[in-house]
Amino acid sequence: MTNDSAKIHAAALVIDGHADTPQRFVDEAWNFSDPLEAGMLNLDSARTGNLAAEFFAIWVEPKEWRGRFAHRTLQLLDGVYQQLQKHPRSMRLGLTPEDVVQAHRDKAFCVLLGIEGGHSIEANLGLLRMYYRLGVRYMTLTWSNSNEWADSSGDLDDATIVPHGGLTEFGRDVVREMNKLGMMVDVSHAADSTFWQVLQTTHAPVIASHSSARALTDAPRNLTDEQLRAIATNDGIVMVNFYPAFIDASWRDGWAATKAHRDSLYESITKAYKDRGEPVPYNASMSADRQYYAEFLKDTLPLAPLSSLIDHIDHVAQVAGIDHVGLGSDFDGFPILPEGLGSAADLPKITAALVERGYRPDQLNKLLGGNLLRVFAAVQTQATIA
Repeated sequence: MTNDSAKIHAAALVIDGHADTPQRFVDEAWNFSDPLEAGMLNLDSARTGNLAAEFFAIWVEPKEWRGRFAHRTLQLLDGVYQQLQKHPRSMRLGLTPEDVVQAHRDKAFCVLLGIEGGHSIEANLGLLRMYYRLGVRYMTLTWSNSNEWADSSGDLDDATIVPHGGLTEFGRDVVREMNKLGMMVDVSHAADSTFWQVLQTTHAPVIASHSSARALTDAPRNLTDEQLRAIATNDGIVMVNFYPAFIDASWRDGWAATKAHRDSLYESITKAYKDRGEPVPYNASMSADRQYYAEFLKDTLPLAPLSSLIDHIDHVAQVAGIDHVGLGSDFDGFPILPEGLGSAADLPKITAALVERGYRPDQLNKLLGGNLLRVFAAVQTQATIA
């Protein structure tokens, strides 16, 4: 890392659009000030990586928590609030862009909240409004599962799922209500049909909190160049996901080829939970995947190179424009990071790599956090519910 890139990164207000760390607070009784262990984000790594603010994803696994989506959503929100209570000087809840800026000035880590998966609202606009009152400032309309009102990119090949053709009329009402509240509409995970209908419905900018470029890695979770340009026209932002399967085609193929073997290991690890009739915590599958990679794949499937991630960031910046790209790591939401990225502490390596590709300080300030602050502010400014 050059001195120039280190100075640029240190001077930037760095915001990440998506991390699944709340699962750890609840399921592992883990504190944000504890050592990372197998995780990717904690207070120390955030400080080292100059990460000023993070959108914590409130994600409810749809099969394990079927019938109790709101219950689990509130459980995860409470887990985040407990962390804020335990670390009143070092952590602070952010509800507005101004809160993020002030927390940065005060050297406090700013916690932002986003719901991942519209099933959390249980098809109830009252719950959506309640989550906003609890601090949620974006909602990913779907996760990998389609819900009652929106189609997902994650079950396109599932013959048991009857698609809606995008959004239902209630789904459009959800988007309109989010606009009214000043809650950002997140199109990551959405089916293409859902994506386009969201843009027809919204009057505010949208975000893709953790999506990469389909032109480089052909995954349904990624966005096409046409979609990237459409988000730019909407004045929104695409935050690039770090997951190797979304940024490196050869790694994606190699990992996918081991699915049957990994599923077998997963079954053995999760059997005890199932025998007790308990929901299987997400860290169980993460542990299984890490164990499998370490034992069987480390030598034959090398880590995806950091350059693959930089390629995606660069592609989004080139296609959508520098005003419409950001970082959406998905920390703690997948088992294995690209080469050179062990945790949030290594975020400066991304800045260094982008400097090597010719990005200027003003461009990097936008990419590292400024663009997200602009969109956040625009969505709140256009809200119609005080």
